[in-house]
Amino acid sequence: MDVVQARSAIVEIADYPEPGVVFKDVTPVFADAGAFKFVVEKMAEVFSDRKITAVVGIEARGFILGGALAQLMQVGFVPVRKLGKLPRETYRADYVLEYGTDAIEIHTDSLTNQDCVLIVDDVLATGGTVNAAIQVIEQTGAQVAGFAVLLNLDFLGGAARIALEHPEVRLVSILD
Repeated sequence: MDVVQARSAIVEIADYPEPGVVFKDVTPVFADAGAFKFVVEKMAEVFSDRKITAVVGIEARGFILGGALAQLMQVGFVPVRKLGKLPRETYRADYVLEYGTDAIEIHTDSLTNQDCVLIVDDVLATGGTVNAAIQVIEQTGAQVAGFAVLLNLDFLGGAARIALEHPEVRLVSILD
């Protein structure tokens, strides 16, 4: 398995979730055992030089990648969830999507100032979700070492925005 083979599993869906948007469905990458193993191992390899103590997955597909990656890296997994989904006290950050607004939360006791975190998600678009994730993680006192994603939609400017606002965060896109 290589990048080209894994990338070929992605399906493009026109006009979803609204007209003019071409949705990149990465779920077939998860369904292909070889492609899934390849992308998770690549994420772990790229960040093997960092002292990662926790993987943070962004709801929902970031949970799929994050759980597998945390297991491989032998560290804990922490979910960042949409507003109202976590039962205990949380930190919250609002953000703008490419086609709306939303908010995410993390439990206040899920990370400490001793943690070095790797954030994981499926697709990077405008960077709003990642920046919000960085905000809630920093509220816990943890340090964000990096962000790993399967696919970067570079034309939407998310990578540039993250680099500008958080130059200390290493951004890696596996299937680009």
